[in-house]
Amino acid sequence: MSKRNPNILKIFLYMLLLNSLFLIIYFVFHSSSSSSSSADQPNPQFPLVRFHVSVSNQSAIQKPWPILPSYLPWTPPQRNLPTRSCEGYFGNGFTKRVDFLKPRIGGGGAGEGSWFRCFYSETLRSSICEGRNLRMVPDRIVMSRGGEKLEEVMGRREDAELPEFREGAFEVAEEVSSRLGFKRHRRIGEGGGGDVISRRLVNDELLNEYVQEGGIGRHTMRGLVASIRAVDTKDFVCEEWVEEPTLLVTRFEYANLFHTVTDWYSAYVSSRVTGLPNRPHVVFVDGHCTTQLEETWTALFSGIRYAKNFTKPVCFRHAILSPLGYETPLFKGLNGEIDCKGESAHNLWQNPDDKRTARISEFGEMIRAAFGFPVNRHRSLERPTSSSSSSVHNVLFVRREDYLAHPRHGGKVQSRLTNEEEVFDSLHHWVTSGSTGLTKCGINLVNGLFAHMSMKDQVKAIQDASVIIGAHGAGLTHIVSATPNTTIFEIISVEFQRPHFELIAKWKGLEYHAMHLANSRADPTAVIEKLKEIMKSLGC
Repeated sequence: MSKRNPNILKIFLYMLLLNSLFLIIYFVFHSSSSSSSSADQPNPQFPLVRFHVSVSNQSAIQKPWPILPSYLPWTPPQRNLPTRSCEGYFGNGFTKRVDFLKPRIGGGGAGEGSWFRCFYSETLRSSICEGRNLRMVPDRIVMSRGGEKLEEVMGRREDAELPEFREGAFEVAEEVSSRLGFKRHRRIGEGGGGDVISRRLVNDELLNEYVQEGGIGRHTMRGLVASIRAVDTKDFVCEEWVEEPTLLVTRFEYANLFHTVTDWYSAYVSSRVTGLPNRPHVVFVDGHCTTQLEETWTALFSGIRYAKNFTKPVCFRHAILSPLGYETPLFKGLNGEIDCKGESAHNLWQNPDDKRTARISEFGEMIRAAFGFPVNRHRSLERPTSSSSSSVHNVLFVRREDYLAHPRHGGKVQSRLTNEEEVFDSLHHWVTSGSTGLTKCGINLVNGLFAHMSMKDQVKAIQDASVIIGAHGAGLTHIVSATPNTTIFEIISVEFQRPHFELIAKWKGLEYHAMHLANSRADPTAVIEKLKEIMKSLGC
C-alpha cells in the first residue's frame, strides 16, 4: 500500500495542475469575449478623446439593488392598466413610449447608438425621459454653482438656485442625412465660437402633450427637454464622459423632508421604470447648497454631484430625467383623489388588485436597506428588565425644533403644537412613574429630536418604533420607512389639517389615529389616554 502512495500523489498533483490550467484558459477567454461583445462599449468612431469621469468623489462602483420583501416587478404589465389604478399611480404606469430620436443602425459615427425617448403616464400626466450619449453644457445653464455650505450663501435668492436653460444646454448627436429642420448657428458658451448645424429635438406641441406644465409655475424638467438640440455628429464633441447611468434631478423645496421624500420617490421610480440593473449616480441640476438630507441621497444612490461642479461640457452615456417631486402621487394625492390602500406584496402577487399597492412599503424598505438596516417583516421587541411585562415597545415622539434650513430661513420653525414640551414631559412622567396601568408590556419613550440627529439615526428610530406620535409636520414623513405593524398617532392643530400623513399611512396599510385640536394646544391627559388605548390594542 505504501508503494502506491507516491503514484497516487503524482496523479492527484497532475489532475490539480490540469484543472488549474483549464480554469485559467476559461477566465482569460471569458474576460476577453465579454469585453469585446459588450453593448455599452464606447464607439471607437466618436470624435476626439473620451475618458471616464466618475460623478462620485469616492468610487465609480455602482451599488447593487438590495433584496426587498415588498418588491414587485417593474416591467410594464401585460394587461392595460386602468387609468386611475394604484399601480398606475405608484408603480409603472409610464406605459406610453415616445421616441424623439431613434438609434441609427449601421454606418458608424457619433450618431450611431444615440437616442432619446420618454415614457408617459396617463394617470400622473408626466413623463420619465432618458437618453443615450447626452451632452450637458454647464455654461448654458443659468443658476448658482450649488453644493456650498449653508453659512456661505445666507440671503441668496431662491430663483438664483433654480436652473434656467439656454438653447443647447443639452445636446444629442444625430446623423444629418438631410438639412430639413436643421439650422446653422454660432455655438456660444464654451469659450469659443464656431458654426454648428442643429435642430430642436422636442417642439412645443410635443412638450404640451408629454411634459405638461400642469399647475407648476416653473417646470424645470420641461425647460431642460425644451433646451435639447440634436446636433450633427461632427459637432458632437466630448472630452469627458460619465459611463455610469445617471439621474438628472432638479429639486425645489430641497430642505423640507416631505418634498425631498417626493424627490427620492421620483428618482427611485425613474430608476426602476428604465430598468437600471444597479443604483444610478445622481447629478443635481440645481444650485442649492448642501443640507443634512444629502446623507440619504448618498445612501440611496451610487453617488451625487452638482451640475455646475463640472468645469466643462460633459457627456452622459445614459442619462435619465427624473420627474419633479410635485408630479409624484405623494404630492398629487394630497387632493384626496388617490383611493388606494396598502397591501403586502405577497398578497398582491397572488391576487392583483387595482385598488391596493405595496409600492410605498417597497420604497420605505429601500430607504432602510440603503442605510444597512434589516428589512424583515417583523420588529423584534426588547425584553424588559421588569418581570411585570413580557415586552417593551418603543414609542417615538417626533419633535419640532428650531434649526437653520436654507439661505432664506431665519432659524425659527413654526410651532404646530404650542405646548409640545408639556405634552412630552407628561408622557415621560406617565411612563417612568410606573403608573401606566399596562400589565402586559412596557414603554420606552423616545425623544425624537430629529433636527440634531443624523438621517441614519432618524431612520433607525422610525424602524424601531411600535408607535410614532407627533404634531403635523414634515418630520412625520419618515413614516414611509416604518415597519408594517407600526401605529401612527398624529396630533393636528386647527391651522394644519392637511392629510399628508394619514394618506401615507393608508397607502402603507398602517394603523392611523388622529387627535384634532380646537386650537394649537393639546390636553396632555387626553394624549396619554389615547396612547394608553393604542397600547392596549397592541396587546399591552
